[in-house]
Amino acid sequence: GHQSLKIHFHLIYMDYNATTPLEPEVIETISEALQDAWGNPSSNYIAGAKAKAMINQSRENVARMVGGKAEDIIFTSGGTEANNLVLHTAVEHFRRSCRAAEQGEGHQNGSNGLPHIIASNVEHDSVKLVAEHLRRDGKADVTFVPVSKVTARVEVEDVIAEVRPNTCLISVMLANNETGVIMPVQEICQRVRSLNKQREQLRVLVHTDAAQALGKIRVDACELGVDYLTIVGHKFYAPRIGALYVNGPGTRTPLCPMLFGGGQERNFRPGTENTPMIAGLGKAAELVTSNLSEYESHMRSTKLYLEERLKAVFIDKIHFNNHYPGSDILPNTCNVSILGPTLQGWRVLSNCTRLLASVGAACHSDSGNRPSHILLSCGVPSEVAANALRLSVGRGTTKADVDAVVEDLRDTVRLLEGMD
Repeated sequence: GHQSLKIHFHLIYMDYNATTPLEPEVIETISEALQDAWGNPSSNYIAGAKAKAMINQSRENVARMVGGKAEDIIFTSGGTEANNLVLHTAVEHFRRSCRAAEQGEGHQNGSNGLPHIIASNVEHDSVKLVAEHLRRDGKADVTFVPVSKVTARVEVEDVIAEVRPNTCLISVMLANNETGVIMPVQEICQRVRSLNKQREQLRVLVHTDAAQALGKIRVDACELGVDYLTIVGHKFYAPRIGALYVNGPGTRTPLCPMLFGGGQERNFRPGTENTPMIAGLGKAAELVTSNLSEYESHMRSTKLYLEERLKAVFIDKIHFNNHYPGSDILPNTCNVSILGPTLQGWRVLSNCTRLLASVGAACHSDSGNRPSHILLSCGVPSEVAANALRLSVGRGTTKADVDAVVEDLRDTVRLLEGMD
């Protein structure tokens, strides 16, 4: 009796956009590195050589996952650091170029004013807050381009219309963490490439934060045409470490370090390498490269089944917040509201006995009861957005999990409406 009770109430995690568990093979690789590769990668003895080899192998694997070359990969502590590095570089590179131009022209008024950064208005805080900080400190002008209320994408024309002579960077995420909407990054890059051919001034650099796309859809930095691409391990079953893809760091594409020290990562990101975590990132990247199509089709069919079950149970009380005409959505992300005056997202989730999910970005779990600004930006009405649940499935989510979650939601909704 007791055993079956425990199994019956096992919790079901549907918050894979917030973080993923580690794949067993990734844990194995990390353990091996902790055991055998404890040496300093810059040293010559065996444990150091082992560390260096693991890091090199990892760099190859991460590069292969995003269609780049090993020398294009800089390891960082995570996505936040990678995003900060890109915005810092854009501003710093602009300043250095202006200084060089002034010296070349021999007068002091050749400055183009402040560097200008363009981003979408649904970026992750690790882009948005950096841009706002630069603006507040008087270091940059920033334009946040609103997404279309029809498609929930940032439209190419709207981005290009904001480009000015002093624009140095465009940063648009590859896929949104709450809606799963995939942004037209490749088309933006094509337009920027032809703009750059006509510009005498600084070229416009393009960055995409690919945190939510990796391990779910194909990501090829060369095909996209971006200068920078952010990689976040804990979204694809790797540890909490990240990397930045830079198309020819320091040669074709500028990269200005924020940290100074021992010269590791070709001085772009010094500090003795975190070998075990880097090894784990490499192993997870290798798994994505080998298995992406299986991961993608499994998540897509599971999500479709989830949406079907929700429609069957809640009928006209269900509203999908991320079904937009003409927009592609991540295969694993379902953003849904169950309509009713007592069915706010936080209230539903705190009464569920089995479902683990979130109302939006996990980073803002403290914001609790306010509707997500991302959903409001995408044109979802306030009282619908207040009821939003973000259900993101993973590689291991089964149809049985979906059945259990929908049943849990049904019971919770009955409970909350009964209390009404």
